[in-house]
Amino acid sequence: MAQSLCSKDIRRDKRLSRGFTIVEVLIASFILMIGLVAVGGVVGSTLGSTARSGYMNQAATLATEKLEDLNRYASSDPNVTVTGGSSMGSLTTDVLQNVTANGVTVPISYYDAVYFSPTQGSLQETASSLNSGGSPQYSTTAYTPDGHINTSAPTSTAPSIAGSIVFKRRWVIDKDQPVTGVRRVTVLVTLLNQSVNPAVTFQMSMVRP
Repeated sequence: MAQSLCSKDIRRDKRLSRGFTIVEVLIASFILMIGLVAVGGVVGSTLGSTARSGYMNQAATLATEKLEDLNRYASSDPNVTVTGGSSMGSLTTDVLQNVTANGVTVPISYYDAVYFSPTQGSLQETASSLNSGGSPQYSTTAYTPDGHINTSAPTSTAPSIAGSIVFKRRWVIDKDQPVTGVRRVTVLVTLLNQSVNPAVTFQMSMVRP
């Protein structure tokens, strides 16, 4: 009797210690793989949303900055004067136009580009503008970790898009909008980096005399 009980205990111990079968291992691996894929998707989505939020903040800052720049001009300045129609500039195309104000004709650009390039702990910001002859020029401002700000002399060579975050700004000035006697200025900022999807855009308006 004692020998029979001992044999049963041995058989029971063998069943308990036999380990996992190949089928069980495959099923467990499959379930683990599904879980890891789901976690990876959540992490990727979170990182993408965080990056997009950062780009949106940059676009909003650039739109506000351009509106402030345009608001500093006097009402008669060519940069904010509307001649020969109800509006100047465009939100869909790059517009460069000669504007006559106070008896002086000057080329006015209703668009620009801003390049952000992080380099060795510092940040370089390059903005496009026009020189006196109406040709594009680029000025780069470097912000170093120790708080120094250095601005380079304007150059006619555009910075490389590779490794940079590039925003295009376009604006339009509407005469007598929303009421007679004032001007509505609208700025549209678009992120040009195609790796961000959907595209990042931000639009803002102000009303000035």
